Amino acid sequence: MRILIVEDELALAGVLADYLHHHDFSTRIETDGARVAAACGEFQPDLILLDLMLPNKDGLTLCRELRQTSQITIIMLTARVEEIDRLLGLELGADDYICKPYSPREVVARIKAVLRRCQSPQSVSEGLEMDPTTLSARLLGQPLELTAVEFRLLHTLSSEPRRVFSRDQLMDRIYPDQRVVADRTIDSHITKLRRKLAQISPDQEVVHSVYGVGYKFDFP
Repeated sequence: MRILIVEDELALAGVLADYLHHHDFSTRIETDGARVAAACGEFQPDLILLDLMLPNKDGLTLCRELRQTSQITIIMLTARVEEIDRLLGLELGADDYICKPYSPREVVARIKAVLRRCQSPQSVSEGLEMDPTTLSARLLGQPLELTAVEFRLLHTLSSEPRRVFSRDQLMDRIYPDQRVVADRTIDSHITKLRRKLAQISPDQEVVHSVYGVGYKFDFP
C-alpha cells in the first residue's frame, strides 16, 4: 500500500515514514500544498495523510479538490482540535481525523482500521462486487476465478470507473514489490482477464482499450 504523507514538519513526517516502512507501507513525503496534486499523479497513493496547516494550499481546500475527482482514502492530521474543524473536515470527505500530538503507533492503527473499512466487500458497479480481503470477485452474481494479479488489475481499474490507466500506472499497482516487467505484460494479463469476464458477460465489454494510452473500466 502506498501512503502520501502531506506534512510540512519534516521531522514529524520522517518519523511517520520510518514507522510506516516498518509496517510494510511505501511512502512519499510532500511538504507543499500546491504540489499535492502532482504528487498524487506521480505516486498514485492508496491513502493520504493530510495535514491541515500547509504552505500555499491548506488541507481543507486540498480535501475538497481531491474529492471532486477521486475517492482516495484521506486521513487528516492537525493540531486544530476544535469540533468545527473536525466536522468540517469530515463533511468535506475525509475518512478519519487524528489530532496532534499523536504517536506513530496510533496513526498506523487508524490507517489499518480505515483501510479495512474502505476495503470491505463492495459493489464497485451494479454488476461487479469485489472483496480485497479474500481476493474474491463476482460479476452479475457469478464468481470470477481470478489470479491475484488479475484481481489487483480489475480492482484498480474498477476503483475509478472510466478513468484511463496507462500501462506503467497499472504495473505500479499490480506489482507493489516494484519488480521489473515488460510493458506488454499488462496486455497479456488484460487478455486473460477479458476472457474470464466474457465467459459471464459475453455481450458487453467490461475492460476497454484506449488506443495509445491504456485501459479503463466501464460497466453498468
